[in-house]
Amino acid sequence: MAQSSTAQNLSLMSEFASQVFVEKNLTDLQSFMHEDYIQHNPFVEQGIDGFRAFFADWFSSIPDFNYTLKNIIANEEFVWVYGTYSGTHTNQWLGIAPSNQAYAFDAVDIFRISDGKLAEHWDVLDLHTLFQQLQPQQ
Repeated sequence: MAQSSTAQNLSLMSEFASQVFVEKNLTDLQSFMHEDYIQHNPFVEQGIDGFRAFFADWFSSIPDFNYTLKNIIANEEFVWVYGTYSGTHTNQWLGIAPSNQAYAFDAVDIFRISDGKLAEHWDVLDLHTLFQQLQPQQ
């Protein structure tokens, strides 16, 4: 019996997250994403190249980058992922000088899947908590 599109979407997201967020491997993004991937986060440029540049910078700026999955939901067209991003701000990141502060913030990432690949992304991030944590301690 063939996998449903919902199961295929969950599988795609699982493989993508493992390669990108666990292994920090950005070399095979074309297997997971459309070249013209649409990004709705103003910090991230459009397409695979924009995604690669943003996360390469994040991974090098935050060497102990970690992502903890809390929940994942999918249907035939979308995958919603809820989790926590964390690490230690030891290098310049997002234009902010290193604070050497640990941070953890929650996010909901929403991906639209088209023809078996990630086509579009939205996110809801707790940036208030993140930016508070990146402030140098007095």
